[in-house]
Amino acid sequence: MGIFDKMAEMGHEQLVFCYDKASGLRMIIGLHDTTLGPALGGCRMWPYASEEEAIEDVMRLSRGMTYKNAAMGLRLGGGKAVVLEHQRGEKTEITMRAIGRFVETLGGRYVTAEDVGTSVQDMEIAAEESGHVRGLPQASGDPSVATAHGVYVALRASLHEAYGDETVRGRKIAVQGLGHVGVLLCERLHDDGAELYVTDIDQAKIDEACRRFGAHAVAPDAIYDQACDVYCPCALGATLNDDTIPRLQVKVVVGSANNQLKEPRHGKMLQERGVVYAPDFVANGGGVINVADEMHPGGYHRDRAFSRVARIYDRMLDIFRIAREQGIAPHEAADHLAEERIRKIAQVNRMFVPRS
Repeated sequence: MGIFDKMAEMGHEQLVFCYDKASGLRMIIGLHDTTLGPALGGCRMWPYASEEEAIEDVMRLSRGMTYKNAAMGLRLGGGKAVVLEHQRGEKTEITMRAIGRFVETLGGRYVTAEDVGTSVQDMEIAAEESGHVRGLPQASGDPSVATAHGVYVALRASLHEAYGDETVRGRKIAVQGLGHVGVLLCERLHDDGAELYVTDIDQAKIDEACRRFGAHAVAPDAIYDQACDVYCPCALGATLNDDTIPRLQVKVVVGSANNQLKEPRHGKMLQERGVVYAPDFVANGGGVINVADEMHPGGYHRDRAFSRVARIYDRMLDIFRIAREQGIAPHEAADHLAEERIRKIAQVNRMFVPRS
């Protein structure tokens, strides 16, 4: 299948290929759908094995941002940037400046922020070249705190759906991935009395989590086999697939990773096994809510942003209710909510409004 065929299949508006000779930067920006507003999504740096892998990732991630932003009630479309591990080695100031310049060329159609492999400090440099960079230290800062809070409230809503009781204390919870969000989530769950089972590809991170939270260390591939109440995928995507789902011994799956289902049918597999799945783009929506608050006319306000993040709890309960009433899986209910909002706004946008 060619790139244009793939764009048509997934509903993308643009793929922008960016190359900077001075820094060696190779970046792809995916703009999926801007019906609701400019496309907001982070800039990810990753050692992709091939250009094809990077293209597939940016298309999946940008599409996911469309659904996430719609489901969170934001007036923003979906986009994403991915940076291939470039030929000059380490990330440098010139790399981030080049990223900022390419973002600026899109004239506000794409708004970027930090993601896997980039930091608040990186975005500060990129912002020197573009007015369309968010997640800055003088405003919302690192979105990990808000993302972790959103996953936490989604987890409690999911426990309520699965057990009729949202209490965390005494629950056995398996956490895959101990990056910023994973560690913050572990901290919150530990404070609430959960028993944690943790894994990561970095043994030092596992050791630190065991020291701080009294967690049980688990080998990376063994995390799917733990007899727990909850599995929290907080690393990369596609960990819910034909191989792993039959091994799960949990009643709830909720985490911060994007694109957790390798294919949509895996959401059905979870439902058939009696597992309550919290759709990822809703559960991990706290970060984008926090970043988007920077775009408020009055500037960023932390209390307002976190108040909106807390509403993920109710949004998740709505999704579970719709899934029960319509006899569909939660991931399908979440998709329907997002698609319906986009459809309604698209009808409004057909009305021409003169601007002075």
